Amino acid sequence: MYKIAYNEVLDESPKEARLQERTALERSIAMLQDAERAGPGSREAIDAIFFVRKLWGIFIEDLAAPENGLPQKLRADLISVGLWVMRESEEIRLGRSANFAGLIDVSRTISEGLQ
Repeated sequence: MYKIAYNEVLDESPKEARLQERTALERSIAMLQDAERAGPGSREAIDAIFFVRKLWGIFIEDLAAPENGLPQKLRADLISVGLWVMRESEEIRLGRSANFAGLIDVSRTISEGLQ
């Protein structure tokens, strides 16, 4: 009886993690859309960039962990995407870019892949 319940929890954990990751990405998309409307120097932009950088920092740390169960190539590709997101968000923060659309598109693509 306990073994069945434990196996069910193990099966649900990856699904729950993907749902949480997707929810966080959807929040970042909404924040980036608000920032795009308000402009690069706005409070919305500052909040969005802070959130996106924090979120992708967590993703990159998890992807780099040896115990991460994703295939090595996929992990490397996602880390590369994450590093691009970090660089692009820093460019926006410094006022050298206003590429919110790129960040939104990448975030949306990753989010949709978590379904």
